Amino acid sequence: MTKIPKGRRMEQAAVNALRSLFQSYDHVVEEISGQNDYGEDLFVTFTNAGRVTNDVIKVQVKGGASWRRSYGYAVPVRQHGDTWSNGNVPVFCVVFDPGTEQLYWANATEQLRRGVREGRQVRTVKVPATAVLDDTTLTLFVDTARAYVGGYRGRNAVLAHLGEMAGVVFSPSDHVLHWVNEYEEQLIFWQRPGESHATLLHSDLDWDPVPITPGKLLIPGGSPPGLKFGEDFPEDLRRMAPFPVVGGIILNMPEALWLASCFSATEWARREAESGASFPTGTGIDESGTVAP
Repeated sequence: MTKIPKGRRMEQAAVNALRSLFQSYDHVVEEISGQNDYGEDLFVTFTNAGRVTNDVIKVQVKGGASWRRSYGYAVPVRQHGDTWSNGNVPVFCVVFDPGTEQLYWANATEQLRRGVREGRQVRTVKVPATAVLDDTTLTLFVDTARAYVGGYRGRNAVLAHLGEMAGVVFSPSDHVLHWVNEYEEQLIFWQRPGESHATLLHSDLDWDPVPITPGKLLIPGGSPPGLKFGEDFPEDLRRMAPFPVVGGIILNMPEALWLASCFSATEWARREAESGASFPTGTGIDESGTVAP
């Protein structure tokens, strides 16, 4: 005789609890057949004001006390790492604890991608004990999930990819430019509208953000006519500088010219910003012409 697995009743109770919560707020839930279960139990299509949206997530559901940990709950990744991190639809993990009769959630795709970016293998999706999913938190969960799903489409997909790579979050209104130099190092120029400075993110600098301005971009031989680069440096240094530099970071000439074009393309975004702010510099040559250690 075929035996029913011991955990089946608890797993089904978890699925039922989550389905009931979503459906009570008119979200569309489609359960994946056990014969086609490859690491996800549900498809959830979100609605807004009674209308079906294009925002869909997949959910891996777990139930039972065995998933408890000191920080909350844990869902093993096992063989699902690639599909959960690189699929077209993001995957969320939800755990049902029969002791508290509560649902708890985590964004599995986000955790796995962060692990790739940081060079570590994520074997377990951590579900915080504070991430309760119930009637009072469902709206926040839906907003968070829909915002993450939105990062998969169009320009947002590019911004989401670059942001995950650099460990930052870009706004759709930000001006973000990406370039790869001859050494396969990646550079991101990040300009927020209305800010008097831009931010340089460089893979060779461990993606540490460096605030930069046109005045801090020193190009040997002086700036092209009409462009005000390097104004924070003495005139003689601008003419005699041995190498390009920005915000204390030594550059090669292609990098400097790329940054110059980025600054030129985003001048409008800094036009109304307040000037005179001071920003930290990195290793290299400072505004006085001194080579820093």
